[in-house]
Amino acid sequence: MRVVIADDSGLLRDGLANLLTAAGVEVAARAADAEELLVLVAEHEPDVAIVDIRMPPTYTHEGAKAALELRQRRPGLGILLLSQSLESRYVTDLARQHARGFGYLLKDRVTDVQVLLDALDSVAAGGTVLDPDVVSHLLGRNELVEQLGRLSERERAVLELMAQGLSNRAIAARLVIDVKTVETHIARIMTKLDLHQTPDEHRRVLAVLAWLRG
Repeated sequence: MRVVIADDSGLLRDGLANLLTAAGVEVAARAADAEELLVLVAEHEPDVAIVDIRMPPTYTHEGAKAALELRQRRPGLGILLLSQSLESRYVTDLARQHARGFGYLLKDRVTDVQVLLDALDSVAAGGTVLDPDVVSHLLGRNELVEQLGRLSERERAVLELMAQGLSNRAIAARLVIDVKTVETHIARIMTKLDLHQTPDEHRRVLAVLAWLRG
């Protein structure tokens, strides 16, 4: 897998590049702003672009705007927004209209490199990875908060890992439970969130995607 990293923090760019390189991911280029990101993606044609939302010059939503432009230019490019902030401008369009191969994780929630690697694998394969807090922010719907409130603490943990793109087996390993228990939790989550069952391979992200289609 080849990636381009875009973040205004040189320390974060280098640190992230070193972690990914050590894990076997090829870091093709690093960008300090949105304009440079567009140029480097065109030049290196990576599998995934890792993009911070807030970058120069205004530090508001340059990264998200650039990500939307990249998706329109290269529909097959995986895009993983990795940010400290919750933003909705441009991000909502990405999530609703270009959900395939799209992810949005909060930096504070990426507790170890494996979380990031799992997200990259999912996005590169055309999957969708969304932090539950991101979904709540994008929607701003009271009913979503109410429905998520129906979930037990363990079900919320399972939902969070589902949103990160982890398989049932990976979730079981992360929570130190068996796969059958994970399947039971997922069935209950679907029921509590009023989501229909589906054989689609992206079923584990329905809990977050269904709300973005409304």
